[in-house]
Amino acid sequence: MSSSLYIHNLLSAYRSGQLTPTSLVEALIARSARYTDHAIWITPPQREHLLERARELEGRGMEGLPLYGVPFAIKDNMDLVDVPTTCACPDFAYTPKRSAMVVQRLLDAGAIAMGKTNLDQFATGLNGTRSPYGACRNAFAPDYISGGSSAGSAVAVALGLASFSLGTDTAGSGRVPAAFNNLVGLKPTCGLLSTSGVVPACRSLDSVSIFALSAQDAQRVFAAALGEDTSDPYSRTIQPHGFDFGRALRFRFGVPAAKDLNFFGDDQYGHLFDAAVMRLEVLGGERVELDFAPFLETARLLYGGPWVAERYQAIRSFIDAKPDALFPVTRDITLTGAKPLAADAFSALCRLRELKRKCDCIWPQVDCVITPTAGTIFTRAELLAEPVARNTDLGYYTNFMNLLDYAAVAVPAGFRVDGLPFGVTLFAPAHQDVPLLHLAERWQLTDSVPSGAVETTPPPVETVPAAVPSGQVRVAVVGAHLSGLPLNYQITSRGGRLISDTSTASCYRLYALTDGKRPGLIRVAHGGRAIDCEVWEMPATAFGSFVNGIPAPLGIGNVELFDGSHVNGFICEGVGITNAVDITDFKGWRAYLCSIQG
Repeated sequence: MSSSLYIHNLLSAYRSGQLTPTSLVEALIARSARYTDHAIWITPPQREHLLERARELEGRGMEGLPLYGVPFAIKDNMDLVDVPTTCACPDFAYTPKRSAMVVQRLLDAGAIAMGKTNLDQFATGLNGTRSPYGACRNAFAPDYISGGSSAGSAVAVALGLASFSLGTDTAGSGRVPAAFNNLVGLKPTCGLLSTSGVVPACRSLDSVSIFALSAQDAQRVFAAALGEDTSDPYSRTIQPHGFDFGRALRFRFGVPAAKDLNFFGDDQYGHLFDAAVMRLEVLGGERVELDFAPFLETARLLYGGPWVAERYQAIRSFIDAKPDALFPVTRDITLTGAKPLAADAFSALCRLRELKRKCDCIWPQVDCVITPTAGTIFTRAELLAEPVARNTDLGYYTNFMNLLDYAAVAVPAGFRVDGLPFGVTLFAPAHQDVPLLHLAERWQLTDSVPSGAVETTPPPVETVPAAVPSGQVRVAVVGAHLSGLPLNYQITSRGGRLISDTSTASCYRLYALTDGKRPGLIRVAHGGRAIDCEVWEMPATAFGSFVNGIPAPLGIGNVELFDGSHVNGFICEGVGITNAVDITDFKGWRAYLCSIQG
């Protein structure tokens, strides 16, 4: 069996016959038995059930199953048919007759559910210590916290017991455990993944999250799990994500002002964050400093405002009937939700709207924002000594995200000298999940440190089908619409953004038209060469007016780029090059302009 659980590697091994789902399941069961002291599972892998599932898949074959034989773990606040759902509270446990919608979609895609994982009870906490099934241990240093509430889900992936896992994220539970266990943690736009069959924490803010070894794997899982669910009142229709800053040549990213950064005395995390900012700049990002105060005030609303009442409402009948069944800290936090008045809720909702307007003002300036995922990491002893205060510290950079309706992805960003991981979070407005994953993928390609606690070989770069449409149109320009030239404003004024400096395939010739202001690009059967061009992207809603303003003999047609791909691009009618000057040998309009200007 390959030591790697990257999805690409698993599928390749299955296709080649080097691996079968049965042999993988047997190996993972044996590996899981080595980590019983980590308090990962509530319902651990069940051998006979897993072998039955593996044989079922082998009998069916890989065709049409994008996650064929891929093992995953499930946070135990979401349903898996005929397996108890406990929310880390034995007295609350029930056995569902069907799986949660998001779980079922993954099973339908061929994935293998390995078991149900430990969590902070009722998904209340960011630390992984609030469970009667034991405090989940960090995959790199057992004396440190794993992060929560999706503790077991993260550690299962980090220790090589699953290729990916499902968590939930209301206040940061899909990101903090990712950072502390060197994983990618996708917190999708709320509502894009169904929460039917998920025991709510704050139902209006809950998001099903994905832990994975790579951004590419997270995108595969996201694509398989995605889909509107009419039985979930919070389910949303997918919206085009717009400009794909994750694959753009240049983009702008926000960074909290120094006054707003807090590392709680952890200088190493501070230095690692500085390095992460520089890394984004290397990838083509332009740094923009932000006043982060409105985001931090929003974060304080989550537990300091009436939203805790929604946690109370989610389990009201149970906690009122059996308060002693809950962990003391979980019970105390939840019962404070019985106190706010309806007037308090409306007051907080109004303040949230005011803060969101302030926070959203950054988006014309930046495409995404980078923050530490957490300002520091604590030992389990430190956390248990001050459980509420330290948990609040862990949510400093995460608690605002769902209140503001943003998408986020946590990515590994290095290690302290003691070997503990550090991570950063990239976030953007709702429906920007795919650009964030693309940027995270580029980020990981610059990192020589493997993700996860198990040594792995990074998968080759490949195109993963987009889970969300872009709503954008790409156009190749070769003349006066190039950046810095007179007609470029016709693109930028329509929201166009530069994607790449590139060249056409070597089957074109370029002519200076008789007006002296524009070139004409002509495809030829023989004697062509590559012509310098830029590829821009603009909203599809603006493309029609752009094309309508292009005068003859130019127009928009299909242009082949040097890598064999095709995009919309400027082409010229054959009649337009009558008396025109062939400038093909200059390889581009800029070079030609330089030659005649001096």
